Amino acid sequence: MHLDISDFDNDNLDTGITDLDMKLDMKLSMARDRELAEISLMPDLGKCAILLDIDGTILDLARSPHEVRVPTGLRLTLERLDALTGSAVALVSGRSLTDIDRIFSPLRLAAIGGHGAELRPIAGGEVLQRAPPLGAALRHKLASIGQLDPGILAEDKGYSLALHYRLAPEKGEAVREAVGKICTAAEPGTVEILPGKFVVEIKATGINKASAVCELMNYAPFAGRNPIFIGDDTTDEPVFGVIPQFGGMGFSVGRIALGVSGHFDNPESVRAWLTRIANQGQFTKDCGTT
Repeated sequence: MHLDISDFDNDNLDTGITDLDMKLDMKLSMARDRELAEISLMPDLGKCAILLDIDGTILDLARSPHEVRVPTGLRLTLERLDALTGSAVALVSGRSLTDIDRIFSPLRLAAIGGHGAELRPIAGGEVLQRAPPLGAALRHKLASIGQLDPGILAEDKGYSLALHYRLAPEKGEAVREAVGKICTAAEPGTVEILPGKFVVEIKATGINKASAVCELMNYAPFAGRNPIFIGDDTTDEPVFGVIPQFGGMGFSVGRIALGVSGHFDNPESVRAWLTRIANQGQFTKDCGTT
C-alpha cells in the first residue's frame, strides 16, 4: 500500500502537522485490515534490498538497551531473507557493530552502525570506519548527567552517547537542558543532538543513517536494487527521504512519518511480515510499485 500527501485534502495543511497526522491516522485506520495484505504486493526479493532499523522496529524496546531480546525465530527469518536476497539484507542502527553482532550472534549481516560511523557492506566482511569515536572527555561529561536520577541510563556507544530516561520520564526536560549546556560548550559544529523516544543521543556531526544508506547502495549486492527500509524513530526520518532515490519504499513503525509508503503498528507486526515474505520467497511486483 502506498500513501502520500496527495492522498489527502490539502486545503487545511497550513493548520499544522497535527491536522495532517489526524488525516493520515484516519486514512490508515480505514485501511488497517488491508495494509499488510497489500504490502505483500512488494517485489521479488531477488530485485530488492531489505534495510532494517533494530530497536523499536524489529526488536521490542526494553527497560534498558542491554535488556533487548531477539524473539524466537527472528534470526532464522533474517538468515532466510539474507539468502533469498543474495545477502542484500542490512541492519541500520545507532548501536555499534560490535553490539549488533552480539545481539544477533551468530549472524553477521551487512550493517550500518553508530548512525553511519561504521559500515559493513558485505555480510561477515570488513568494517569500514567513517568517523572517529566521540571524544572521551565529552562522553564522560555527558555520562555524568545520569547522576541526576537513578532512572537515567547512560549508554556509551563509542561513536555517540545516549541518555535514556524511559525509567524517569519526568526527567526528560532536565536531561535535555543538561545535554544542551554541555554541547554548547563544545567546539561549534562538532556535535549533533538527536532526540528520540525517551532518549537524547549525542553524536559527531557529518554522519547519519541516510548518508550511510546512500553509500551502502553503491556496494554489491545492494547496488542496482530497490531498497525497502523500515524504521521507527526520528533518526530514521532522513533515510525515508533518500529511499526514493533508489526506487524503494520506506515504512515507519508505531507512528506515521512523512514520506513513507505505509506503516506498521509495532515490531511484532514487522516481524510477522518479515516471516511471511521469508516463507513466501518472492513477489511479482517491483519495489516502488503502488
